[in-house]
Amino acid sequence: MYFLAFDLGATSGRAILGKIEGGILGSEEIYRFPNSVKEDGGNYYWDIYSLFDHFKSALKVVASKGVKIESIGIDTWGVDFGCIGADGEILGLPRAYRDPYTEGIPEEVFKIIPKKELYGVTGTQIMNFNTIFQIYAQHKDPESPIHKAEEILFMPDLMAYMLTGERVCEYTDASTSGLIDPRTRDFDRSLLARLGVDPKILRPIVQPGTKVGMLKKEICEETGMEPVPVIAVAGHDTASAIAAVPAQDEHFAYLSSGTWSLMGIESPVPVISDKSYEYNVTNEGGIEGTTRFLKNITGMWLLEQSRKTWAAEGREYNYAQIEQMGRDEIDFPSTIDPDDPRFAAPKDMDAEIKAALAESGQKVPENDAQMISCIYHSLTKKYKEVISMLQGFASFTIDKLHVIGGGSANKLVSQLTADTLGIPVIAGPVEGTAIGNIMIQAKVAGLVKDRWEMRRIIGNSIETKTYYPNN
Repeated sequence: MYFLAFDLGATSGRAILGKIEGGILGSEEIYRFPNSVKEDGGNYYWDIYSLFDHFKSALKVVASKGVKIESIGIDTWGVDFGCIGADGEILGLPRAYRDPYTEGIPEEVFKIIPKKELYGVTGTQIMNFNTIFQIYAQHKDPESPIHKAEEILFMPDLMAYMLTGERVCEYTDASTSGLIDPRTRDFDRSLLARLGVDPKILRPIVQPGTKVGMLKKEICEETGMEPVPVIAVAGHDTASAIAAVPAQDEHFAYLSSGTWSLMGIESPVPVISDKSYEYNVTNEGGIEGTTRFLKNITGMWLLEQSRKTWAAEGREYNYAQIEQMGRDEIDFPSTIDPDDPRFAAPKDMDAEIKAALAESGQKVPENDAQMISCIYHSLTKKYKEVISMLQGFASFTIDKLHVIGGGSANKLVSQLTADTLGIPVIAGPVEGTAIGNIMIQAKVAGLVKDRWEMRRIIGNSIETKTYYPNN
């Protein structure tokens, strides 16, 4: 059987065609396209109409291959949403989470709902772009389309709506909002009411594996596709990625490595306590009733933004060159805290890191290779702090780390992580989110029974590499 996964990230999207036959998963990237925030009047948006056009282009590629697909699934980042009017029209473009319009908003919300109380209800890591803060910021703006909205749809559900005309609110993506009680796996609608916002804009929750609807007739005619169902998979990309972790048992932590590094454990229940509040750890929805107990860490964003500076100055490096440069300066001693707010959206990341190091009295990189080493060591140092914290909450011993996503292809960082943590690091799959997306569709189709069978198939189908501590 064939399945189509749309995996949409903040900088690019891809369409992956997956096939399961004889207990083996095969996958092929058939279409890739760029994505970026769109600035308009100092505000930042997602151009969903451009993304929709790319979705249709990908469907044309599928149709040209002459293969019959069983279903389509979509995963994206969390927190962001679009507004839907009473007539079903999409009201404007969704705001992007890196838009600074929520600066200072959490503090305003905490005057109405105290910070510790909010965490006690939702167990969600407090970050200024959480949906609850975005909604409050938009509600304060009299020009915002949220005032005319009948409902909001989170990004994967919004794209599914554009494909099918049907609306759902999938749990894993909604769980990043800061509005869900993970113990009930439903919105606590009183939170919005206390903020003066009508909670009717929140749709009823559906769980991963729910059918959204069929591909619209006009899209089928335009692309040459047959009518196929769109499935609400684990719509949050990290939830889909964790579903693809090729683990054999529960004794693992995971690191979904990309622009963000999301590090956590798979817990059977939410973990909400004074201690988890102190560490600002988040409880987000996973598949089959699990909880993603994790920490959001700024990841390869540091390197991606530094590369923009270097490119503007005429220095461009491919990934192989970057890895070798890091090796050449592996002993560079200085590190930063990747999660310092000053690195969230600086105009010049290279200059910002150098300024932070100078202010802390550390050695400042004299070349790009030293900067790469600084970033890599800063990340692995942070990973060690977080893994030690997670072990304090886990009901099992963490004896390995599974790294998935684009960062798993970085051999140097994987080895540094194993050396720093003192446990084996299993790297792969690189396309973890798309593979998890495909496997959830396969479960809906009856090809697998649970997440452990999914993981066994992935482990038998995808090549991984294990890095052992050698220091």
